[in-house]
Amino acid sequence: MKLSAEQLAGHLQQTHAPVYLVSGDEPLLSAECCDQLRSAFRDKGFSEREVLHVEGHFKWEYLLECANALSLFAEQKLIEIRVGSHKINKAAGDIIQEYIAHAPPENILLIIAEKLDGAAKKSAWHKAIEQKGVCVEIWPVEINQLPGWIRHRAMSKNMQLDDSAIQLLCDRVEGNLLAAKQELDKLHLLHPTGTLSAEQIVNAVSDSSRYDVYALMDTIALGQGERCIKILNVLRQEGIEPPIVLWALTREIRTLYAIRQGIERGLAYETICQKERIWGKRKQTLKRCAERLSISTLEDLLKTSQDLDKVIKGMGTGSPWLMLSDIAITLSGKRLQLSSFS
Repeated sequence: MKLSAEQLAGHLQQTHAPVYLVSGDEPLLSAECCDQLRSAFRDKGFSEREVLHVEGHFKWEYLLECANALSLFAEQKLIEIRVGSHKINKAAGDIIQEYIAHAPPENILLIIAEKLDGAAKKSAWHKAIEQKGVCVEIWPVEINQLPGWIRHRAMSKNMQLDDSAIQLLCDRVEGNLLAAKQELDKLHLLHPTGTLSAEQIVNAVSDSSRYDVYALMDTIALGQGERCIKILNVLRQEGIEPPIVLWALTREIRTLYAIRQGIERGLAYETICQKERIWGKRKQTLKRCAERLSISTLEDLLKTSQDLDKVIKGMGTGSPWLMLSDIAITLSGKRLQLSSFS
């Protein structure tokens, strides 16, 4: 039987098989799938667990010895074989088939492997598991599926993330599901209720920073080019990831672009501020900043931001921090020597 990771819970509520194979190259999903199996088996009375690692001079015959050995501690036992990236050759496959043919009801066999190639999936031992047991193949989450995965993951923790928060997390973790899980766990501790915005994520990331991205935005609006470089240096040294800074800069560019467009269409500045949610002292500083930048310059900066996003994701060439500094300095209306980022 072939099951997806999502189908596993329903299967375990009804029954269990004598043997399970979990394979795939996504470590987090594979580990969570195995944890789900172990938990279900414990609930069914399989309280003892023996773990075998396939490495060095591992002898597969030990699987049969382990299966036939009487336990002093429990009547039911989970035998777990961690294959890793090792290939299961014909001799090992024959032993797996022999075990399946005479699988004792007091044991469950769990085989954990990395992604299997086509030959392994067509092998006799794999087909034997499909016939008598369960094969769970873990597929990686593609980049276009990541926003939905993060949203669903957050909902499982009773967290709500708005679209900007989800996009920012996607940019930060770059497809690393373990990193995404850790970020969500941290955010859940900081914000257990309510809808989480990108601003709150930025705050959670940069709380310990001497300078944060909001200070950088204020410095840009005031046209303080040299201080922009100092803040960017500190952000870099303190480990703030480029996607965080890019998100803030891109948001600022779009706000300034909306201000310029609104002014050129003859809209009242107060109306623009209400629409763009600009409050307090930022009203005048952003107005002055927008007045020193042309529409074409802002459009060029948006294009540069798109290019930088590709660089951060490994789809382009260049220095992310050099490109970030160039965007920030252009927004501030200055031109400086940026050799410190080369």
